[in-house]
Amino acid sequence: MQDMHDVIIIGGGPAGYTAALYSARAGLDTLVLEKLAPGGQMATTLSMENYPGFEEPISGPDLALRMENQARKFGAVVEYDTVTEVIPDNGLKTVKTLKNTYRCKAVILCMGAAPRKLGIPKEDLLRGSGVSYCAVCDGALFKGRPVAVVGGGDTAAENALYLSRFCPKVWLIHRRDRLRASKVLQKELFSNKNIEFIWNAVVEELRGQSSLEGITVRDLKTGITRVLDAEGLFISIGVTPSTSLVQGKVAIDDGGYIITDEGMRTSVPGVFAAGDIRSKVLRQVITAASDGAVAAHSAEQYINDTFSK
Repeated sequence: MQDMHDVIIIGGGPAGYTAALYSARAGLDTLVLEKLAPGGQMATTLSMENYPGFEEPISGPDLALRMENQARKFGAVVEYDTVTEVIPDNGLKTVKTLKNTYRCKAVILCMGAAPRKLGIPKEDLLRGSGVSYCAVCDGALFKGRPVAVVGGGDTAAENALYLSRFCPKVWLIHRRDRLRASKVLQKELFSNKNIEFIWNAVVEELRGQSSLEGITVRDLKTGITRVLDAEGLFISIGVTPSTSLVQGKVAIDDGGYIITDEGMRTSVPGVFAAGDIRSKVLRQVITAASDGAVAAHSAEQYINDTFSK
């Protein structure tokens, strides 16, 4: 038997839960499908200082839980299940999961993005055994041990600073000669004695079989390699949009992001996208939440215009 809803939201990050809040408050039967835990990428952030309304920093997991509870308070239903297929017909949409099959009038895609990999040998083999994409999740496991961070943006900077609290040595490896991270973060990095910068370099080899025993780094200008005795490697080089469910079903740009208009409408009527999954200029928690509110409003209009005649 298929469960019927007005709106199904795929993904429980800031975009998904904001969409759920606005959709449920509008009186729509709203279902959120999340495969792991609330928060998405936000849940990997230890301290958020730039989300409006919190004078003191709030952790990503705490904010995520508040968002979920608020959406539930207004009637949104949250199910933890993995979506396996989305069938975006022009009429009712079908969403299949490992446990169930659902039908709905509108779908809001909020699957976010996944950490980008280096693409080098043994990266998958050593994931969870020294290789990580989330310092907040795994950093405490490396207390008192030397680690390395790869990347030059805000996430890499935040990870390096976080790890420097309990790791005696943190190498920050970047393929260029300057960081993209914000000036505030750079100031903290350059004043931190535990952090050593390795410029114009890439990780070429992961050493060890059952656990990470070190990494080989190559200088892009000289070609010279050196071995760092890092027992942990935190890869922070960006994200890849999680659009595999809708490949070939909605319009996607060259970067793999879903194309929407200002109303978060995709190329298929009744299918909307919000947050990190869509083509946009800035990917932050606040912009994801904004997208979610707009998507829910557009979904409500679509349902009223299409199914209330």
